[in-house]
Amino acid sequence: MMKSVIGFLSIISIASLWIYFNHADSTTLAKINNFSKPDSTKHNGENMSDKVIKSDEEWKEELSPEEYRILREKGTERAFTGKYWDNKDLGTYICAGCGKELFESDTKFDSGCGWPSYFEPIDSARIIYKDDSSYGMKRTEVMCAKCDGHLGHVFDDGPPPTGLRYCINSGSMKFIKKEK
Repeated sequence: MMKSVIGFLSIISIASLWIYFNHADSTTLAKINNFSKPDSTKHNGENMSDKVIKSDEEWKEELSPEEYRILREKGTERAFTGKYWDNKDLGTYICAGCGKELFESDTKFDSGCGWPSYFEPIDSARIIYKDDSSYGMKRTEVMCAKCDGHLGHVFDDGPPPTGLRYCINSGSMKFIKKEK
């Protein structure tokens, strides 16, 4: 009897997670569209002449193994292990692959998830939004528009004014501390 109850509760939990992640993705995209006003003369928000295109060998030479795994292979770091998840310094977070400025520290907040979280990018045109259904979840992947590097994901459970949470891997970024 107890095994039946546990099995039933497991099925209910899995079904609830599936419903949550499927709903969250469509809501997230709607919120992004409300705040995103990309320039129609650009592809994915970036001038095509600014696009950084390199071979895997070139990326491997320029990036650390961890940066390569995250940016080029869509990896992730374990929660609460990245160098920026609890960074409180003022400054700018740039793409570790190409140096494009992506997030300002004044949009960073403590979401409790263990990854650096921001409620909006410097310019949404610097981000590519892509459906991600890996691991049985529907999420929205965020990538650098200049080099196509994987940054993390965006969710619809963030604070005002956007209601978005850009959950970004520390290994996909570098931090430029603001001079006093």
